[in-house]
Amino acid sequence: MARTVIVSDVHANLVALEAVLRASESGGPIDAIWSLGDCVGYGPQPGECIARLKGFEAAMVAGNHERAATGAIGIEDFNPDAATAAQWTKERLSPEEKSFLDALTEVEQQSRFTLVHGTLRWPIWEYLYSSEAALGHFALQQTPFGLVGHTHVPMLVVEDRTSFEGCQLFRLADGEKVDLDQNVRMILNPGSVGQPRDGDARASYAVYDAEAMSITLHRVEYAIDVTQKLMTDAGLPRWLIERLSAGR
Repeated sequence: MARTVIVSDVHANLVALEAVLRASESGGPIDAIWSLGDCVGYGPQPGECIARLKGFEAAMVAGNHERAATGAIGIEDFNPDAATAAQWTKERLSPEEKSFLDALTEVEQQSRFTLVHGTLRWPIWEYLYSSEAALGHFALQQTPFGLVGHTHVPMLVVEDRTSFEGCQLFRLADGEKVDLDQNVRMILNPGSVGQPRDGDARASYAVYDAEAMSITLHRVEYAIDVTQKLMTDAGLPRWLIERLSAGR
């Protein structure tokens, strides 16, 4: 069984990432990890999360928080808490860690999949919540399947040219399996490992089974209080700490 773990928006939450890796490994060997951007930002352990993903030789794309951490983009358009955390992250990453993040591309292709943080129209910025954004993405997607992050909400988009909207959008629940069909284009968002925003505080991720041609969405509990203590000790903004408990 060839198993690929799909993660996004880890946001320097090593405790959540480790919980995801343990849960994934309990189902069998992990053959690969694909990370859809924002492995840093908001959380207290950016360097450790980079090292963990590098240790798995994960296929990674850059999100807006990687670009902010290296200074490739400014943080003027970030909300105040995000900007504070981005500056904190930037000051704590080593030159080597910044060089690694700086070298990440914004779009990556893995077999039948195109990986991007936001959308193919605006790779690090656009949120794929709507059929309009999905259709703009599909117009540029040259593989059957796309993988995106950025919204922190697990979702499936299925192209449907017979419908008025041109596609259908579905929220994904824990344990839900998506069967992949080469003739039906799809976009999947695995949700966020480190800062879920769908009202479920558990870390969210997905597992791709290449033999079964399916992707299954998973949720796993982690020690939120441990991450919150690390964030408090680091002096990170209170709202970023509190929102982890609510999954918002």
